[in-house]
Amino acid sequence: MPFGEQPAYLRVASDLREKIVNGALPPHTRLPSQARIREQYGVSDTVALEARKVLMAEGLVEGRSGSGTYVRERPVPRRIARSGYRPGAGASPFRQEQTADGARGTWESRSEQEGATPEVAERLGVEPGDRVMRTRYLFREAGEPMMLSTSWEPLAVTGRTPVMLPEEGPLGGCGVVDRMAAIGVVVDNVAEEVGARPGLAEELLALGGVPGHVVIVIGRTYYASGRAVETADVVVPADRYRIAYHLPVR
Repeated sequence: MPFGEQPAYLRVASDLREKIVNGALPPHTRLPSQARIREQYGVSDTVALEARKVLMAEGLVEGRSGSGTYVRERPVPRRIARSGYRPGAGASPFRQEQTADGARGTWESRSEQEGATPEVAERLGVEPGDRVMRTRYLFREAGEPMMLSTSWEPLAVTGRTPVMLPEEGPLGGCGVVDRMAAIGVVVDNVAEEVGARPGLAEELLALGGVPGHVVIVIGRTYYASGRAVETADVVVPADRYRIAYHLPVR
C-alpha cells in the first residue's frame, strides 16, 4: 500500500474521530447509524461497521443495548506523581506524592503468604515456590478508585520480623525503604519499567473501567546492595491518569 493511503474504514474512523474531538459530536450524542455512515461516506456496511469498531476500541464511543452507539464523555487526565523516596517523610511514597499534589489519597490492602510464581521469583532473584508476602492494594483519590498495586516481598528477608506485614505493626504503611531500614536492610536503588496493555476484567471492575480499556502498568523493584527486597505491579487506568516523574539530577 503506497505511503499515505489508508483503508476506507480508517478514513471513516478518522473523520468521525475528528468530529468527536472538535465537539461536532459532543458527549452522549448518538453516533450516526451504520446505514447513515454508509450513505454519508459512500462505503459498504462492512466498512461502516469496522469504523465503529475502531472508535469503540479507542474508547471514544460506547454501545448501549437496544439504543445504539454513543459518544463517551472524555475525562480530563489527572496526574499521578512518581518522585521516588523522600527521606524523613515518615509516610509511604503514595501518601507523600498525593499530599504534595494536593490530592486526598487513601487505600485499602490485604496481605497473605504464597509461593513465588516463576515470574515473581525471577524478579526477586529467588526460587519458584519460595515463600513471599503478597499484598494487594486499592488506592483511591477523593473516594474514587485510581490505582491498583500488587507487591511481593521475600520472606527470607522479612519473615519473623516486625515488618513482615507491610500494613501492620509499628511501621505499617511507612513504605518499603523505611520498613527495610528498621530491620537493617538499606535500600539503595529502585527500578521501574512502564508499559501498557488491555486491562484484565477484575482490574477494570475494581477501577471502574469498561472491557477493552487500556491500563498503564508500572513494574517496580527495590534493591539493597543488588538484592531485590520488594517487587510490585502498579496498574493505572490510562484514560484517566498520566504518570509524571520528578527525578533528582545528580
